Amino acid sequence: MAAAARVEQYLNRKGIAHELIPVTADPRGGLEAAVLDADVERRQVIRSTALIDVKGVLLVVHPFDSSPDLDAIETRTGRRMQPLTASQAGKVFSDCAPGFVPPFGSAYGIPVLLEESLYQLERLVMACGSSSRLLAMAGREFRLAMAGADKGHVTIRHSGQAASTITLEEVADKLQKLYRLPPMPALALKILRLTSDPEASARELAELIEFDPSLTAQTIRYARSALFNYPGQIESVQEAVTRVLGFERVAHIALGIASVRAFDIPRQGPLGMDQFWRHSLYCAFVCQRLAPQCGADASLAYLCGLLHNFGLLLVGHLFPAEFEELNRLRAANPEVSMKALEQQVFGTGSDQEMLTVGHGVIGGILHKLWQLPDAVVKSAGVHQQSHYQGEHRNYVIMVQLANGLLKEKGVGDEFNPDDIEALAAELNLPATQLDRLREDVDQVADDLDSLAHSLSS
Repeated sequence: MAAAARVEQYLNRKGIAHELIPVTADPRGGLEAAVLDADVERRQVIRSTALIDVKGVLLVVHPFDSSPDLDAIETRTGRRMQPLTASQAGKVFSDCAPGFVPPFGSAYGIPVLLEESLYQLERLVMACGSSSRLLAMAGREFRLAMAGADKGHVTIRHSGQAASTITLEEVADKLQKLYRLPPMPALALKILRLTSDPEASARELAELIEFDPSLTAQTIRYARSALFNYPGQIESVQEAVTRVLGFERVAHIALGIASVRAFDIPRQGPLGMDQFWRHSLYCAFVCQRLAPQCGADASLAYLCGLLHNFGLLLVGHLFPAEFEELNRLRAANPEVSMKALEQQVFGTGSDQEMLTVGHGVIGGILHKLWQLPDAVVKSAGVHQQSHYQGEHRNYVIMVQLANGLLKEKGVGDEFNPDDIEALAAELNLPATQLDRLREDVDQVADDLDSLAHSLSS
């Protein structure tokens, strides 16, 4: 078999010059084995991934060491798609060997979405439907062959496999069965219990915090910051509680600081501890400012913003090697959503595949196991889910809106654009309020950055 019959007919009809490269590798190894056997430059190799939804099939053509970004494709096409099963692919590409789908969708009556960076290559190598041949052609010929294809940035660099569907119950069950989840640190647990006691006093909270010198220093530093513009001196946690911050705010910042001690992740990188604290403090600040406008409790909103990204810490704690890769991917793909990157890193068909549900869900599960307030559980668990309509929706939308606003400032773990106006509309916030929030963030940015640095040290 040279090339698939439809591929040969298509190329001959279009007059596309090409060459065939013999391959002797076991076809069970798929395109990866064929590329290794042919000894071609990987940067020249492209692959084709067939996706499907209720409207039909779409062929995504992308670099060999990459995979489709399903979020980017949904944004571009308005279609939420998933890869074809082997059975479906066998029917659509009936003249092709399994795993050797060619990029010529027109030969099969299928629309093509092309990663536009491929147009910059001078030579390309690809599957042609045969397991015993690869096909090569010059960039000019490839562009002729792809005439009519849609183009855009629709892939994630570095390849991986798509994740299968898994329920949240299965995620929670597997997490608890397969991995030793960190318990809430003892001090954090004591603080949490104190916050649920309506009779607890400021003195009791201060005494509890003052058992820990580091937590004491961080709480006092927080109270002294320009965030609150307190004119006097703050020398104790008791003064921080009674004069500046109040019981609940001190309790929540102390709870966050103490809880983070359950995890061990690197400081550096866009997902490291330095950026985690920066993102968390900024998000908590914005949520707290939003709360009065949304009929929400400001202290609880602050805690939702502060703890919404704890899932990243758990992922880094349980899977340091994969977290390192996720950190690298985040740096290399700033425009790609975290959900897509997590699917890329963890969609390997192993038990880790459950993590493709996203760090938000993972964090929500941990918060639930730690018996944190339901609004905090929801804000973490579904903050990656657009158009959420369930319980504690106001708190979830506040976190999402805060994240969207902070992306404009270069703060956060992802920078794919959000529809900020739509999120604000869901909270009945006018555009003037958004502008005021942006100004508020600018005014306290230096103080938040300083606090974040001290907390991650």
